[in-house]
Amino acid sequence: MDSGSTGADCGAIRPIALADDSGCVPISERETGSGKRRKRETPAAVRCVVPVHVQPRAAKTEVAGLHGDAIKIRLKAPPVEGAANDALIRFLAKKLGVPRHAVRIVSGATSRTKRVSVDGIELPEVMNRLT
Repeated sequence: MDSGSTGADCGAIRPIALADDSGCVPISERETGSGKRRKRETPAAVRCVVPVHVQPRAAKTEVAGLHGDAIKIRLKAPPVEGAANDALIRFLAKKLGVPRHAVRIVSGATSRTKRVSVDGIELPEVMNRLT
């Protein structure tokens, strides 16, 4: 802290030693911890797990309602080499308005009954958008 400081640190940037007199500091020399890129942290991360029943090789990709307590989704993609899983992730991300990396298959990768994790949205909102 400076001698003229009031004691309240309002998130001010601390001065760092410059490598030369140009006034510029290479990014690798800034005080960023280990210098590695940090993951962006969200203040209140929301994650839900959605039960899904998949019907591959359908005429078109669509939500078909409920199958027991799971959401039934018909996928045009065949269940070969993960094509249906990729199609499911793309479809859910688009339908829910979240990025693809926010949708993950938690269990059931080789089964019709899956549990899908969705980051950034709560379960009641997922159900609203899919049904």
